[in-house]
Amino acid sequence: MSQVTDLIPHRPPFLFVDEIVSSAPDHLIAKRTWRAEEDFYRGHYPGAPITPGVLLCEAVFQTAACHMALKAKAAGAKPGEGVPLIAKISDVRFRSPIYPGDTITLEVKEKDAMGGFTMLSGSIKKADGTRVLNVDFAVAWKTPGGTPA
Repeated sequence: MSQVTDLIPHRPPFLFVDEIVSSAPDHLIAKRTWRAEEDFYRGHYPGAPITPGVLLCEAVFQTAACHMALKAKAAGAKPGEGVPLIAKISDVRFRSPIYPGDTITLEVKEKDAMGGFTMLSGSIKKADGTRVLNVDFAVAWKTPGGTPA
């Protein structure tokens, strides 16, 4: 997990990426196992817990944050010199639910960059290859004070 927490500011209980599997200049693949003891399961369909879709999207966005932090680091940025902020979310498709104990593969791919925004696509698959979700989104890299990096 330190490879993730060294890159992004997210921490438990709001960290939804366990490890980076692979990365390249235009994409990153990560993994996450959803644990039954996570507090949100107590209230999200008690007796039949399902991982909230918004948290699945957040896991994709945190994967993108790892990707962008690695790119910034490769370009010479120092830790803390910027944070990724979601600027747009579109075309979210939920295809299969995720339950406590499921391990997922998260993938983000860059599509385009312009005007300080990076457009990406993200996907989640279960360990057996079942598609869980697809999402398109845009990210802006901002310095902690709120001005563009």
